[in-house]
Amino acid sequence: MTDYCVIVTTFSDDENGQTIINALLEQRLAACIQVIPIKSYYHWKQKINCDQEQQIIIKTKTILFDRVKAEIEKHHHYETPEIIQLPITNGSVDYLSWIDQTCL
Repeated sequence: MTDYCVIVTTFSDDENGQTIINALLEQRLAACIQVIPIKSYYHWKQKINCDQEQQIIIKTKTILFDRVKAEIEKHHHYETPEIIQLPITNGSVDYLSWIDQTCL
């Protein structure tokens, strides 16, 4: 297992997204969070949907995944929010050290 990961989720309501971002940063569960506008196409309840969303890319420690996931689920307005973890298998030593110093 790697020590660092990226967690990805999405939101469609800016206020809801800001609540999630603030909660993660205030609790030091994330070192950095980036928000990217996206257009999502997906199946939901027997329909194909297309929505404007924002994707959140959360840089953190692997050990914090369960806490990040719980915080997203606590605040998210979606019935089934996307919450996926991607391992960081390599990276700049200085950047990974910064994650160590920034997160719990």
